[in-house]
Amino acid sequence: MAEPVQEELAALAAIFCGPREWEVLSRSEKDGTVFRIYTKAEGLTDADIPLELVFHLPVNYPLCLPGISVNSERLTRGQCVTVKEKLLKQAEKLLPEPMVHELVLWIQQNLRHVLNQPETGSSSEKCTFSGSMAVDDGLWVTLLHLDHMRARTKYIRTVEKWASDLRLTGRLMFLGKIILILLQGDRNSIKVEYLVLQKTSKVDVDSSGKKCKEKMISVLFETKVQTEHKRFLAFEVKEYSTLDELQKEFETAGLKKLFSEFVVGLVK
Repeated sequence: MAEPVQEELAALAAIFCGPREWEVLSRSEKDGTVFRIYTKAEGLTDADIPLELVFHLPVNYPLCLPGISVNSERLTRGQCVTVKEKLLKQAEKLLPEPMVHELVLWIQQNLRHVLNQPETGSSSEKCTFSGSMAVDDGLWVTLLHLDHMRARTKYIRTVEKWASDLRLTGRLMFLGKIILILLQGDRNSIKVEYLVLQKTSKVDVDSSGKKCKEKMISVLFETKVQTEHKRFLAFEVKEYSTLDELQKEFETAGLKKLFSEFVVGLVK
């Protein structure tokens, strides 16, 4: 990681030092750093709007734009995407210098103005990263493993909505106690947006019935889609009665090796 980026991260951690204001979600030499900042900004009615801003700094940042995801319990999905688009336009003006703090300050000062503007066509459709921000172009496939799913109906409905919003295809697969999510789509939509939603939203309930976040999810595998891989046309929920049925699903998708290396070992 370049020294200016290390300095920027240290400064951000010092600035956003209040409870839950700052959290590093992932860090690697290959994919860069993903972190979350909680802040507030004045909305249309003068009331403060809570904002959850997730930034992905690729390894070549700040020579390229950061990935940005915006969520708020007080804003619609379309408004969140509009805010993200405006932040990205502002970020383009700040290249090639570290910019995250300036972007946070900018949205704190301009949220009311942004919300007064009509939502763009792309904003009403989905929240994805433009090609200039992508870590890797083309489709990626990711396999996730869930330890359990207590509030099954609500959980499934939520995962289906996230996949639809982010234009991800694939499968939510059940075999006895084994729960797998196979996602195909833009890598940033999976790594930065879907996984953040999966890990930070109260999507399930605990043993006492209280809403809780998903803490038992693991990424088993991810790779760029190869020529032998099937392109999924939709996101489907499927249940299998035997391991052979599940294996056939993976083989049909051109993922036989993935099944033998990562799925067979889950069977007890």
